[in-house]
Amino acid sequence: MPLKKGSSSKTIGKNISELVGTYEKKGKIGASKPKSKTAAQKQAVAIAMNTAGKSNKMKSGGVVRTVKKRDGNRPVKIY
Repeated sequence: MPLKKGSSSKTIGKNISELVGTYEKKGKIGASKPKSKTAAQKQAVAIAMNTAGKSNKMKSGGVVRTVKKRDGNRPVKIY
């Protein structure tokens, strides 16, 4: 079954579970054959997030870098 399009967390979760389910049944995701279930889960998350048009960094909170403003006020977070 093809993956659903959408960027909601519910849709992404269903896509991940579908991909992991196909790995458990067939032993592969698409054309690739991950070595372990953990590798398959990581790959499923990457595929589902890519389908949704988001990056994996958004899921984990992103890379946060603080930069001080020139006027000396509180620092600003850059994602």
